[in-house]
Amino acid sequence: MTTTKTAVITGSSRGVGADTAKILAAEGYNVVVNYRQKAPRANKVVKEIEEAGGRAVAVGADLTSEEDLDRLMQTAIDEFGSLDLLVLNASGGMEKDLGDNYALRLNRDAQSNALTAALSRMNPGGRVIFVTSHQAHFINDVDTMDAYDAVAKSKRAGEDELTSRIPEMSEKGVSFVVVSGDMIEGTVTATLLNRMEPGALEARREAAGKLYSVREFAEEIAKLATADLPTGHIELVGGAQDFLAQVDAK
Repeated sequence: MTTTKTAVITGSSRGVGADTAKILAAEGYNVVVNYRQKAPRANKVVKEIEEAGGRAVAVGADLTSEEDLDRLMQTAIDEFGSLDLLVLNASGGMEKDLGDNYALRLNRDAQSNALTAALSRMNPGGRVIFVTSHQAHFINDVDTMDAYDAVAKSKRAGEDELTSRIPEMSEKGVSFVVVSGDMIEGTVTATLLNRMEPGALEARREAAGKLYSVREFAEEIAKLATADLPTGHIELVGGAQDFLAQVDAK
């Protein structure tokens, strides 16, 4: 596929976001790589993209700052001339030093503010992808680990807030899709949860039958950039059968 479109990917200096950036760049997207603090990691992603023949730029931006978000989205316009795809990948909330309400500020408020900053700049035909987890998407019906409960609820609040703005996106000709995955092998969140609740990762692997790797989940996200899907579509990567079964049982 050849394209001259530009993607902004939040939280893309490592992990799923970084792999998504590399995959989209290989497909021809110009990519804005976002990071909060670790510039060297983001610059490494940019270097790998450029060495493979792609185009990318790294932008440091704290997503809880509306000013930073505005600068992040404007960079797509200034550097590449358009903003066609926004991948809302960054999330968090397990940090202990950023305030009691940090999970909600990042996973709900910052997601909505990022959409606001992007939507005024996006072209008709653009797309917004919100990345979440089954543990968060189903949190209203299926309990999760105690250590992840507050984060899951804040991410679901973010998903609900963005979903409520579908009419606004549709007016601009922009579609919205959600991609939800199980615990991802090798991610910081999965590692932390397994440390806090030993055996959690193995339990999820057993229940799901398979847990995706970082690269595999990134490939699923990248597919949604151009997939012919109705706005509001929710892609349950891996099927989420045990979550759906618990919902159906209620």
